[in-house]
Amino acid sequence: MDDSTLAALLPRVEEAVREAAATEIMPRFRHLAPDEVSEKKGPYDLVTAADREAEAYLTRALTAILPGSAVVGEEGVHADPARYAALAGDAPVWIVDPVDGTRPFVHGKTGFCTLVALAHHGETLASWTYAPALGELATAVLGGGAWLDGVRLSTGAAEPGAELEIASSHHEYTTPERRRALLGLRVPGVRLRPTGGSAGLEYLALARGAFDATAFDWENAWDHAAGLLLVTEAGGAQATVSGEPFRLAGGNALPFTAARDAATAERIRRLLAGE
Repeated sequence: MDDSTLAALLPRVEEAVREAAATEIMPRFRHLAPDEVSEKKGPYDLVTAADREAEAYLTRALTAILPGSAVVGEEGVHADPARYAALAGDAPVWIVDPVDGTRPFVHGKTGFCTLVALAHHGETLASWTYAPALGELATAVLGGGAWLDGVRLSTGAAEPGAELEIASSHHEYTTPERRRALLGLRVPGVRLRPTGGSAGLEYLALARGAFDATAFDWENAWDHAAGLLLVTEAGGAQATVSGEPFRLAGGNALPFTAARDAATAERIRRLLAGE
């Protein structure tokens, strides 16, 4: 996809993201009926009418903006896992998480966002992170920087010798191998905290320089594509535990980290790898 084609898409996608939230998400915020909330895999994996309807809205809007493109969305893949394979195909792909942070959304808290990324041939070209209840929209374009409501974002650099703050997946809810890796972060000089309900908002906070790094042990592209581009375009870095970049199509060596600078990313990768 050439630069002029991408540039022409950007404002139209932003409008679609804002409209999806205004039409399908915010009218339901703190007004969900009991029959508009259900479980997918368990009580901590919820889906709402807002998730489904916002993803349907974005699927229609985004494929109209870019004819011939595909959509890999959280709810669509839940219904048909084969759709995830589009990430390895030749067509441009919209990666969509309509409500990232469904549990906070269900409980009437503002810590949720809508995530959209555009990828082609495994590379993320642009991303949108919209937190409608907070009134914040962050965007990133490959090679063009990361921005929050028109202000350029910068991760900054870790202060030499300072304690690192890392937002980490919970080590109890993963495989034994990944648990061991995450527990490798429990060393002097590192302060761990659990990630919040929205991976997208964690990435946004990292891109702002609010803390030092994340350590995630799952690889769903809709949770990570938008935020990884946001962080790297703000000056950060990312790596899987094997040292390879995160692959959208999956098959990553997990856990992986996104960090405010390359040195921090490598330090965390080595801790995760037990090196």
